[in-house]
Amino acid sequence: MKILTPVLVASAIAVAACSDSTPTAEQASGTEPTETTIQEQEQATMTTTELATATLAALFIDFDPDAAAELLAPDYIQHNTGVPTGAAPVLEFIPALEESGISVTTHRVFTDGDLVVFHNTYENAELFGAPTLVAFDVFRIENGKVAEHWDNLQPPAEPNASGRTLTDGPTEVTDLDQTEANKALVAEFTQAVLIDGDFDRITEFMAPDLIQHNPWWGDGLEALGAGFAAQAEQGNALRYDTVHQIIGQGNFVLFMSEGALGDTPTAYYDLLRLDDGKIVEHWDVISEIPAEMAHDNGKF
Repeated sequence: MKILTPVLVASAIAVAACSDSTPTAEQASGTEPTETTIQEQEQATMTTTELATATLAALFIDFDPDAAAELLAPDYIQHNTGVPTGAAPVLEFIPALEESGISVTTHRVFTDGDLVVFHNTYENAELFGAPTLVAFDVFRIENGKVAEHWDNLQPPAEPNASGRTLTDGPTEVTDLDQTEANKALVAEFTQAVLIDGDFDRITEFMAPDLIQHNPWWGDGLEALGAGFAAQAEQGNALRYDTVHQIIGQGNFVLFMSEGALGDTPTAYYDLLRLDDGKIVEHWDVISEIPAEMAHDNGKF
């Protein structure tokens, strides 16, 4: 399990900053750099992953509004349904976060271009609706700033029939050369099986011994099929209508979808691990899409 700490973030920034030996304009002119200039230089040398990680740390570990203000774009686009859009509301919320005692543990992180995905657990998260919440957080980076954020959160559940939780399992990103092939396979799977409903094709995409972390079902395709059928019989059929984003790096691919659980508008964030051209493991976070939000940006 990978845990975000201030030391981890500081080390990442320091390594990135030291890797660029080109003299700055201030060094060339002989003038002393200001604190703001130093922060800008550090951000300029940070990778997309480091920028997103530093932002998560500023908000939920260090509770540092000054650091967060340097990292967030002023017109930051928010998709969390309960938080207003823009950087200012987030910065104003930081003292309440610190007072609440909220903490974050990151289980997985991967990057696809300008997008960074975190698989997190938040403790003391009553401000967001529950004492503990499992989440997927997605940040988009633009011009060295965090420009946009999506998330999906749900309370944890008891281990499923196979003894698995919403967050345990492999964490290492591997098979980087398979990123595009894996994303393409997931795109075809979501369209053919989840949206079009052609479940006869599921074995083309998923391993028969699929490792399952959804709390409702155990491992294997047989359990998955039985689970879908049982949900439908209970009037809580899972329906996928639209896949909004497919984000992947190597063996991990996240797809962000909307649909319904029974009659309830629902957001599905599904994380898949692939191996040798098959989906071999599945995690998810499911939440209701509220009719009213704190902004006009929508959930997706």
